[in-house]
Amino acid sequence: MKLIIIIPAYNEEQTIAQVIREISRQISGCDKVEILVLDDGSTDNTVNVAKSAGADYIISNLKNKGLAFTFQRAIDEALKLGADIIINTDADNHYNQSKIPDLIKPILEKKADVVIGDRCVEQLSEMKKINKYGNSLGSWFVCKFLNLSKLDVSSGFRAYTRDAALKLNVFSGHTYTHETLIQAKDKNLAIASVEIPAREVKRKSKLIKSIPRHIIKSLWVIFRIFTLYKPMRVFFALGGLIFLIGVIPIIRFLYFYFTTGGQGHIQSLIIGAILCLIGFNTIVMAFLASAIGWNRKLIEEVLYRLKKREFKNNKFQNPNDK
Repeated sequence: MKLIIIIPAYNEEQTIAQVIREISRQISGCDKVEILVLDDGSTDNTVNVAKSAGADYIISNLKNKGLAFTFQRAIDEALKLGADIIINTDADNHYNQSKIPDLIKPILEKKADVVIGDRCVEQLSEMKKINKYGNSLGSWFVCKFLNLSKLDVSSGFRAYTRDAALKLNVFSGHTYTHETLIQAKDKNLAIASVEIPAREVKRKSKLIKSIPRHIIKSLWVIFRIFTLYKPMRVFFALGGLIFLIGVIPIIRFLYFYFTTGGQGHIQSLIIGAILCLIGFNTIVMAFLASAIGWNRKLIEEVLYRLKKREFKNNKFQNPNDK
């Protein structure tokens, strides 16, 4: 059983050595533990520090391409190296690497395909209230919509089985946390959660430069992914809402029509009819989107099989030799 810990990193020379050195190379249930750092075009000394700290593989993007792209590339490289279990962690020392055995336990016990390290956000006294409430609200919304038990949906401390990693494809250009969770649910992967309290990170977040902007981006990503993977629910709910709103002015017109003759209220009928027509067309779109979704699943299954074959053939290729 080969475990590879992937660490996406961008200008993390101050903390990445601590992260790497805290990772135990002797973990029960794993024959081999390796560390892969995916440098996202760092302009500081991140690469040399990671190498000195003992990273087994260091791969660099030619320029900064963002967390989502870097995460997907790191997953692919770990698969090529023959990983049976992949753990993603951050380079800012936010997560406790000594808890990796707890994180992979549900996988080793064959109880989960994906395990999320719950940061216990409510207990993080040093986290800003707006961040804490934003995380809690986002987690509640995503879990409610996906019919999942309570999860820390923004946590990046996660473990994946090889098969689960093969099935994930990141489309977002912002972050991967919400998207991969929605995909995992859509693909009927078993998801588990393990409480692993996070540490305080004193430096400013490289991902969250502006909290309002981050919230808007995250909501947009969530909406897009929900629309992609749950088109029937999204379009049917939207169409139904528009249709019901359209019924209100029609009822208003009918009320005046039967009481006063309806003179001067024809605009209510027109507006209501337009809204009902838009709502009906949106509901029809829900069925079309659902049919397209079936085609997407077939394509994803083909992609999964191709990746499985490709990464099996390239299993022992060292990315440092490229």
